[in-house]
Amino acid sequence: MSIPPHEFRQTLGRFASGVTILTAAHGGEYRGMTASAFMSVSLTPPLIVASVDKHASMHAVLEQEERFGVNILSCHQRSLSDHFAGRPSQTPVPWMLHEGLPLVSGAVAQLVCLKTQTVDAGDHTLFIAEVEYSRYTDDDPLVYFRGQYHELG
Repeated sequence: MSIPPHEFRQTLGRFASGVTILTAAHGGEYRGMTASAFMSVSLTPPLIVASVDKHASMHAVLEQEERFGVNILSCHQRSLSDHFAGRPSQTPVPWMLHEGLPLVSGAVAQLVCLKTQTVDAGDHTLFIAEVEYSRYTDDDPLVYFRGQYHELG
């Protein structure tokens, strides 16, 4: 017997997570999507996984593209999280490029990833990727908990 989706979402909302924006270049445009379903998988080789809803427009992009970015947002980037979660703002996206791949400038950390595997997982797909490049700062991250943004400290 399964629990209802709303109850499951509310329960898992008690797990605090960072906020990421997955990015890719597709069809001559820079694309992005806010995602909190992200985690590291392996140190050797360096692997991550991002879980994306099959109905999200970014799902089709990630299926077609070999490389994508993961941008871990800073506590000052709430508006970008909202923007890429489908609540557009007038704030311009601070894009930067790494070898042709769009990343979000000002993020606490950035990863450039090469997709190695996709796994069907119910209404989502798990995109497993090897990290080819990373950079980070010591800024504070944006945190998501019980459906709201929070800051450390």
